[in-house]
Amino acid sequence: MYGLRLLFQKENMHQQNTQQKASELTDLYQVREKMYVATDCIIFGFHEDKLKLLVFKRQVEPLKGSWSLIGSFVRLDEDLELAGQRVLKEATGLNDVYMQQLKTYGKQDRDPGYRCISVAQYALVRVEDYNDKLESHFGARWFEIGDLPELVLDHGQMVEDALEQLKSNARYRPIGFELLPEKFTIPQLQHLYEAIYQKPLDARNFRKKVLSLNVLEKLAEKDKSTSKRGAYLHKFTEENYLQLLKAGYNFEIF
Repeated sequence: MYGLRLLFQKENMHQQNTQQKASELTDLYQVREKMYVATDCIIFGFHEDKLKLLVFKRQVEPLKGSWSLIGSFVRLDEDLELAGQRVLKEATGLNDVYMQQLKTYGKQDRDPGYRCISVAQYALVRVEDYNDKLESHFGARWFEIGDLPELVLDHGQMVEDALEQLKSNARYRPIGFELLPEKFTIPQLQHLYEAIYQKPLDARNFRKKVLSLNVLEKLAEKDKSTSKRGAYLHKFTEENYLQLLKAGYNFEIF
């Protein structure tokens, strides 16, 4: 609990500094009606052949104790993108992960706490890199996409929208590799895409297609966790992908 208290102390200190900076700013617009701007993070992970979502027990009123995405109000001294990165770092302990802005949610009554718009961002993290000590601090838990609890506010809609965006992007861009370990087998890659699209894929056709893209490097190592014979491990080669992209090649996984 000491780590959590320290995190809250740092947050309070930052709020005090931000309030001081806000008092020094000159509001040239002088608009009487104001609102909050927040960012909420949809954090996807892939574990045991299942696509999962990291959700949290909401720590503030209203709706305290309900399942929620992790989010924060955007501070006066930070860009929106940096706000998302801050939230992700605080929630997972991770830096430098794939993150993309999704869309803005601004219905007038979306938040009973006060008028607030939220810019959702979704991230893809490797579950094995996630700092699971933070789970007890934030009341966090990984849920399978097909078995999610009811989420507060419009967070359920955010997840639906993020999943559709993930499906669209994964078909034409190699973002799926962000969810896998650095070394993986072709069957593991297939299971990932089956989890994203929620449907089975033909193993022979999938292998033939991904190998034809020339973006995988076959390693001498084998994964023997599922059979004595084992399956060769591969690595994604970003350099080859960028060359194909520059040449106008259409990366389409299936």
